[in-house]
Amino acid sequence: MKKLLTVIALLCAATLSFAQKAGDKVSFASKDLNGAEVTSEIFSKNKITMINIWGTFCPPCIREMPDLAKLNDANKSNGVQVVGIPIDIVDRAGNVIPGTKADGDAIIKKTGANYTHIVPSKDLLSGLLRNIQAVPATIFVDKDGKIIGQMYLGARSQKEWQKIIDNLLSKQK
Repeated sequence: MKKLLTVIALLCAATLSFAQKAGDKVSFASKDLNGAEVTSEIFSKNKITMINIWGTFCPPCIREMPDLAKLNDANKSNGVQVVGIPIDIVDRAGNVIPGTKADGDAIIKKTGANYTHIVPSKDLLSGLLRNIQAVPATIFVDKDGKIIGQMYLGARSQKEWQKIIDNLLSKQK
């Protein structure tokens, strides 16, 4: 039993040591779901970017998407944008899975989540997304692409997200 607990503790510590944390820079080159080139320069246009990592298989992810669309619209004038990353539309090698991408497109249309959704590129898969084991997962980055605050697991309402955004905005220069 003691050996098992030691192994579990070591695995947890190893996972945490590779996890993205506040201050880490998110850097990538990819495409959005419409095929347009997207890089980490997308962050420079706003004070804060909310990156919501979701899956087409995830009911809580899909349920919160209309609220995320409202958040995106309501916070544009505050310098805040929402960006989605549908984590399951590519295979482990980074190749788009057409049927799953089509599901993602349909979900976005149905939920009105008309903000930018980024295809997970190899650099995203080996960086920001490397240790994502549950969705929805949300992180915030500043205009320089540096992670601010903590990673949030689970869906939240528009009102709950707005409180988090307001708190993060109050700490920005």
